[in-house]
Amino acid sequence: MKKQKIPWPFGNKKEKLNAWFSFVIALVTGAVVVATCVYSFSFYYSTNNFQASGEIKDCPYGHTFYDDPNLSYSIGDLIENWDEKRAEWLKHHPGYIDGAANRVLLLTGSQPSQCGSPVGDFFLLRLFKNKVDYCRIHGYDIFYNNAYFHPKLDKLWAKPAAIRASMLAHPEAEWIWWVDVDAVITNMEFKIPLEKYKNHNIILNGRPDEVFEKRSWVGINAGVVLFRNCQWTMDFLNAWVSMGPISPDFQRWGRIFVSTFSDKTDPRSTDQSALGYMLLKQYDKWGSKIYLENDYCFQCYWDMAVDWLKKATNSYANIEMNVSELKRRHAELDTQSYGDLREIYLEQGGYGKKTGRRPFITHFTGCSPCSGKHNPIYDGDSCWEGIEKALNFADNQVLRNFGFLRPDLSNASSPVYPI
Repeated sequence: MKKQKIPWPFGNKKEKLNAWFSFVIALVTGAVVVATCVYSFSFYYSTNNFQASGEIKDCPYGHTFYDDPNLSYSIGDLIENWDEKRAEWLKHHPGYIDGAANRVLLLTGSQPSQCGSPVGDFFLLRLFKNKVDYCRIHGYDIFYNNAYFHPKLDKLWAKPAAIRASMLAHPEAEWIWWVDVDAVITNMEFKIPLEKYKNHNIILNGRPDEVFEKRSWVGINAGVVLFRNCQWTMDFLNAWVSMGPISPDFQRWGRIFVSTFSDKTDPRSTDQSALGYMLLKQYDKWGSKIYLENDYCFQCYWDMAVDWLKKATNSYANIEMNVSELKRRHAELDTQSYGDLREIYLEQGGYGKKTGRRPFITHFTGCSPCSGKHNPIYDGDSCWEGIEKALNFADNQVLRNFGFLRPDLSNASSPVYPI
């Protein structure tokens, strides 16, 4: 049978050649376009995936402690060789090794239920915003927890379980920084001097003379505490919580604390009284790794610190009058650099934590902004007025980076004005 001849559809020989070249050019052009699109998508994805936080995040496919079926996040359960396990995890995530010693996770939170006070939830929102602002400025991560991680550890004892779980959830963080919900960061420029604490594993506000000489359980405050993410802290947490509600000797521990401290009359065992007991009675085991910070307001009690805010406003304004660089507008990203510059002039002027420096943290202990049932030793609305003033004082430092200021510190709904 004679093969059927299919006519070439593009005319004569010259037209055939031109058509062929046109076809090849179209094919190559299409391939280039497809390749470009694929590359562009790949580059966009990798850029957003790896550079959004300024770090290279590695694929978590290597075998780590997370693959151990016996791993427990629960407080009280034993975990061993945590330092080695963290180091192994970092080997699989080398993008986190650089700067690891200064990586901080701020941990805060509140109870699972809504607040009893009509304005309680509003205050909690603003208190959370205050901590988010600080973390954004300084590059810290933050976790707000409103769950109890142990059925017996709530309210006064919720902290240790949340810290333990956070250490395991964030092996990249060297420090877990617990900040009570009622604490306001009132110096947005200040950054914790972590290098100062290189030989310690727990940092909290305290006065050694109050603890060791006067045997006062309020010689420390456990509302703002830095915990190093290490095996020592894991062991400390288990020892600490053994004096809490999970212990069959919980009531007995309360009586022991009353007999130990000169100023404790409430027979309840609290996390702060237990921590103070460990300092006082178990110093050889724990004390050398605990740093009591009193050089600056790691946390200062609000009934004093609120009065220092006006002095700080005046002293900072006086410095800016003589240092033109500090008047400059700048990106929020540069806040810490300007804080470092301001620190030079604060030191030269001899300003201390009570004489013109912004308090780093103003802690509204006893105010209970969520329940609204503040300690009766405080007069009238002094708690709410103090919280409002401190939050607006801190917020003005943030708003300034956005070109605005709120002159009236007593009212969050008052207008802001361009600067």
